[in-house]
Amino acid sequence: MEIEEAINEVEMEPIAAAAAAIPKEPPKIKRLEESVVNRIAAGEVIQRPVSAVKELIENSLDANSTSISVVVKDSGLKLIQVSDDGHGIRYEDLPILCERHTTSKLSKFEDLQTISSMGFRGEALASMTYVGHVTVTTITDGQLYGYRATYRDGLMVDEPKPCAAVKGTQIMIENLFYNMAARRKTLENSSADDYPKIVDLISRFAIHHINVSFSCRKHGAGRADVYSLATCSRIDSIRSVYGVSVARNLMKIEVSDTGFKMDGFISDSNYIAKKITMVLFINDRLVDCSALKRAIEIVYTATLPKASKPFIYMSIVLPPQHVDVNVHPTKREVSLMNQEFIIEKIQSVVESKLRSSNESRRFQEQTMDFCSSSPVATIKDSSKDCPSSSGIKSQKAPHKMVRTDTLDPSGRLHAYMQMKPPSNSERGGSCLSSVRSSIRQRRNPSETADLTSIQELVNEIEIDCHPGLLDVVRHCTYIGMADEVFALIQHNTHLYLVNVINLSKELMYQQVLRRFAHFNAIQLSEPASLPELIMLALKEEEGLDPQGNESNELRGKIAEMNTELLKEKAEMLGEYFSVYIDSNGNLSRLPVILDQYTPDMDRIPEFILCLGNDVDWEDEKVCFQTIAAALGNLYAMHPPLLPKPSGDGLKFYRKRMLSSGSVGTYMENIENDTAESEFEAELLLEAENAWAQREWSIQHVLFPSLRLFSKPPASMAKNGTFVQVASLEKLYRIFERC
Repeated sequence: MEIEEAINEVEMEPIAAAAAAIPKEPPKIKRLEESVVNRIAAGEVIQRPVSAVKELIENSLDANSTSISVVVKDSGLKLIQVSDDGHGIRYEDLPILCERHTTSKLSKFEDLQTISSMGFRGEALASMTYVGHVTVTTITDGQLYGYRATYRDGLMVDEPKPCAAVKGTQIMIENLFYNMAARRKTLENSSADDYPKIVDLISRFAIHHINVSFSCRKHGAGRADVYSLATCSRIDSIRSVYGVSVARNLMKIEVSDTGFKMDGFISDSNYIAKKITMVLFINDRLVDCSALKRAIEIVYTATLPKASKPFIYMSIVLPPQHVDVNVHPTKREVSLMNQEFIIEKIQSVVESKLRSSNESRRFQEQTMDFCSSSPVATIKDSSKDCPSSSGIKSQKAPHKMVRTDTLDPSGRLHAYMQMKPPSNSERGGSCLSSVRSSIRQRRNPSETADLTSIQELVNEIEIDCHPGLLDVVRHCTYIGMADEVFALIQHNTHLYLVNVINLSKELMYQQVLRRFAHFNAIQLSEPASLPELIMLALKEEEGLDPQGNESNELRGKIAEMNTELLKEKAEMLGEYFSVYIDSNGNLSRLPVILDQYTPDMDRIPEFILCLGNDVDWEDEKVCFQTIAAALGNLYAMHPPLLPKPSGDGLKFYRKRMLSSGSVGTYMENIENDTAESEFEAELLLEAENAWAQREWSIQHVLFPSLRLFSKPPASMAKNGTFVQVASLEKLYRIFERC
């Protein structure tokens, strides 16, 4: 057998050699499916969530937006929502909005040589639809309502649906990279790194586009991580985004030469950081230029070794034909004509500026003046004399030390140090007083008390103010919301539940009287018909059958009468309260009572009905008082009309089938909770945004305003607006007995 196997092997060797000698046929080249091509291209343009955010912000800037808001969930993998107040998207353009290479920025290749817009190739939105679920909500000027459309793989799924919308466009991307498992898994494992990248990106846009307001927050968060208002000063924008410590250590730098111009800010010798921060815009595009960054870093290392990690902001303006913007899929990099000359010129000016700044250096000086006989002196005790005999002052008992007290931050170092009082300079004191006075007058114009009736109402507020509650409001610390109505606050060693609806209603009422005839205005996107608003409010009232013909006639007569009445009083409402009603009976403007706060527009029908029914137009004082009360109720921070999307409130958002048109069966399913566990995603998201916005407004608008302006009436001490729920001293007594 062994001999036979050996013979067979010898016979097979020539056959194998001959087969190996025959050349293999080359593999056939075939055209990839279009879906595969598009997904590969999408992976190049949208590399990670921050790439999508950048593309959407640039589209918003191209739309001449003045306000851009970004909401992110799970670092952008679950949700990216970018809202702006730009010119919107035409209804006719929605079907091809997300197809590849559809754009309004250019029509032929030569246009790239002079392109000045942020987005131009028509790839960004298309790429997002291939790697995520995209929903677009938009409204343009002149439209009565907006449209919402969804997109998958570059195509619109259904016809655009009419919907309520605010001015501009909102683009929502959900489940990013749902069909690219490897990339999504990689990003999920390092998702903590993406949200800071998004925050950093928006911070860079905010300090360059100073005429645009930016905000960025995590989904469900009450506080924005980036919040910048439109301003006319670049340094103010840097201060609000990057902080005072950065802004106070910056020097302005400018370069102007043939063919280019540069202006910006660079840090001086007092700025010390662990890493370099370089914000570079070329022709208003946020880009990277490693050669320029390295050249400037070399200058800092040679000139200011201890400040070799600088902060740099530069804006370079070049002729469009000298910049090739079409060299990178994400437009992160550009190609410059005469790049070496530009870098050398900038490097020379930076070096000269640094050498002149290095001649002097500032140091922060803090003078401490300790009591000679006491090793520890707190700020509160600084006005008292030092103990004479023992030389040691008794420290506070533990139950008096509260870290969250805004006036006595026990446990912090500066609480045990006494600052040396400044010299008694009447000039400095008077200057500070004049500044404070001007700020108060700007917020509460003294002219509001020109009318005797208004002066009397304001005086009544002062007389009725409860001093104890005033101290609580002025020096409290906000902790959080306990439920839909009550918030928790701390004052000294006491914990209180406070009714935010009552507090906000009273604050708004008082502010209306103080700002009487000196309001800014909120312009409604579309004028609202008074008869329709009154009809809506009447339908919500109890006792009227919405199906009855007699009730419809009665509501129509009431709406007609109230509309005529308000049209007669339109001039007074507009002049004194900034409530503008035109000759056709349409509401077009509302007053600004608190900055950064707009009322719940769903409560406008109730407000209009109140103006028609509850205001005594004959008595001047009562008239102004009831109008101020109606505005206070409109602007009060009521819970949103949509139930809170948590706990039992989630039942409202579950999908339910209305079988055979049976309303009874539908309502029975709601009550018994027998419906499916799936949720209406859009409605749920709207509710989450509304509740999160309310909690943010309560913390960042209501309570700071209460500390400045509110005069709580004595009735709030008895009607349950303030309820003390804990006292630290009493808790210590309880534990001492244990």
